[in-house]
Amino acid sequence: MSWHARLELNYTHDEARKRSVARFSHDGPLRILQSLYPEGDAICHNVLIHPPGGLVGGDTLDIGVHAGRGSHGLVTTPGASRFYRSEGESAVQSTRLVLDEGARLEWLPLEAICYSGCRAENRLRIEPAPGAELMGWDVAALGLPGAGQPFERGSLLQHIELPGVWLERGRIDAADARLMNGPLGLAGQRCLASLFFVAGSPIERARRDAALEVARSLVESSTLRASAGATSPHAEVIVLRVLAPVVEPAMQLLRQVWSAWRVALWQLEPGTPRIWAM
Repeated sequence: MSWHARLELNYTHDEARKRSVARFSHDGPLRILQSLYPEGDAICHNVLIHPPGGLVGGDTLDIGVHAGRGSHGLVTTPGASRFYRSEGESAVQSTRLVLDEGARLEWLPLEAICYSGCRAENRLRIEPAPGAELMGWDVAALGLPGAGQPFERGSLLQHIELPGVWLERGRIDAADARLMNGPLGLAGQRCLASLFFVAGSPIERARRDAALEVARSLVESSTLRASAGATSPHAEVIVLRVLAPVVEPAMQLLRQVWSAWRVALWQLEPGTPRIWAM
């Protein structure tokens, strides 16, 4: 039996209380836990959960997040999502993030694990209005090398889009030896991750330079310095890309840069979602 689940999460800004408020609706097994305010009323933290814990062929997760004008939401997950083996249809997770003028959103789900034999599609579309800004990441782990379960069969379609501005799209097929192990491909690495800062208007040059400088400094001091790099492919986008043998060092670097970008770009404390410490 296939699961078809939909969730709509909406953030609004209560001007009287200076508070960001989250409301959601859903069909199927997707939920949002209680709103938390560890940083004060201005930033609403939420945890997105998928009780089945993973997707098989034919499953679809459709996630929509709308950050209203002046609101600030932070969304994460309690654990990794999983794409399990499929003999037929693809399993699809499709996420659309829409930000109104002056909104801020942090999209920080933990990694997606692609089990050998999966047919996975992971799609992310970001639509920021002028004056809106988003920090987010996307992390994919191919197989479970630490458990002796390599990614030997199957495929992952990865799609990240800022319409008209930035598009990253690629299909990883376990049977493509040059891609999986070649020096111009993944070079044997099995975790690929991207952290991005996206704006609805051109980012001021000084802010872009500051963000790139802090990211490159942290990359240089990381064990992944040979397989990570930060760039700005467009005036509205800053990206850190990472390849790693497993998830943990990649996620550590992403968290460090995300924390530093909060300080440099938004003048906020680094902060850590409470669920990550549990």
